[in-house]
Amino acid sequence: MSWLRDRRVALTGVTLFTLLAGDTWRYLFTWFGWAAIVLGLLAAWIVVAVRHRIDLRRIPIALGALVALMVVSLAWSHYPGATAIGLVTTLATVFGGVVMAHTVSLQQLLRALGLALRFVIGLSLAFEVVVGAVAQRAVLPLWVSYDEPIPRAFYWSRGLLFEGGRIQGLPGNANLLAFAALLAVIVFALQLADRRVGAAAGWAWLGAAALMLALTRSSTVLVAGITVATVLLVLLATRRLGLRGRLTLYAATTLAGAALITLAITFRGALLDLVGRSADLTNRLDIWAAVTGLIEQRPVVGWGWVSYWAPWVDPFDNLIIIKGVRYLQAHNAWLDVLLQLGIVGLVIFTVLIITTGVRVLSWSVDAPHGAADPAPTPALLLLPALLFTVLVVHSLAESRLLIEVGLLLLVYLAVASRLRGVTVPVRVPVRRTPAPTNAVSS
Repeated sequence: MSWLRDRRVALTGVTLFTLLAGDTWRYLFTWFGWAAIVLGLLAAWIVVAVRHRIDLRRIPIALGALVALMVVSLAWSHYPGATAIGLVTTLATVFGGVVMAHTVSLQQLLRALGLALRFVIGLSLAFEVVVGAVAQRAVLPLWVSYDEPIPRAFYWSRGLLFEGGRIQGLPGNANLLAFAALLAVIVFALQLADRRVGAAAGWAWLGAAALMLALTRSSTVLVAGITVATVLLVLLATRRLGLRGRLTLYAATTLAGAALITLAITFRGALLDLVGRSADLTNRLDIWAAVTGLIEQRPVVGWGWVSYWAPWVDPFDNLIIIKGVRYLQAHNAWLDVLLQLGIVGLVIFTVLIITTGVRVLSWSVDAPHGAADPAPTPALLLLPALLFTVLVVHSLAESRLLIEVGLLLLVYLAVASRLRGVTVPVRVPVRRTPAPTNAVSS
């Protein structure tokens, strides 16, 4: 457990695990227990920021403008109390991402992601085996009491591992577990390619992540995985080309992507049947329609920032209830930004995504030339672009880019890609040279 000796990797790993599988803590220790854990992690990152004298103003302009708009939206928010709460969690996450970008190298991030994802994947599989083989029944979160009939979405695990159903693992949600599994495939594959882990252990964990993808069967993550594979091929090809060849490849890839999207929309019925999904995209069309109706009422600056929808305030309290489940996100990060921050917020958010994407592409393709990591390898430099691809594609069907691990990684990539070429503090052992001895005897 070498990560225990690198406190920065350990802290980053625990933070990533908490934001990847936050419901684990909430289901075990209630929201109060989860809040205590988060406050402890925040305090640790504050200590790191103070020790390294991090200048929090050194962030991309678009990121700063977006955060500023979130804060000032309190002035016109339809739900000021919920906005204040949302700002606390959002600013804490952004703060953590900024400090990580200044103090955690890409190599350390890869190690921390590997650590967190091994715990998520390994414990999720063990949890589902115990529920399916020992409990042999659906399991609810601890410390809750629901009235019958209980919607399926309320269960921590429905115990379907041995029945061929979708599993939910520690996150308590098949889609979130699938998202973690896709990140795990990327991280474990890069660690194998870079020989950062032993072959036997590396292939075993990669197989476990692939198995988790199969057991969760998320259509959104399937599309994200296909896109990641495509981006990987483009990145590898781009590294062999000059400027003109790169521009040609980017243009051809963009046109091909637009054509595929057009075909997918045209034949969406057949494609949805193929992956076993309903024509309404698992209720998403109804959700998007309801959100669009609210956007039309406040189109310019939105209803006010709230992050994850607060279920106790209007209009979210009864906006979307399907089969007894109250939905608390727009299931599309772009629609959620438009709803909460209006057209102004969407424009700033789009600029943030585009500028971050351009810098991340350069980071993953170009030679490092003074990059923050000591001797970054070609495989390691693929990580920023592949992570960014997953986040953006996933944002089209989920709003997780705006909260928890999605927001943390977005902020890290936005800031770290801008700081590329600036030295990130990395502990390097100091070799002590023995003092010279007097060659002349007395």
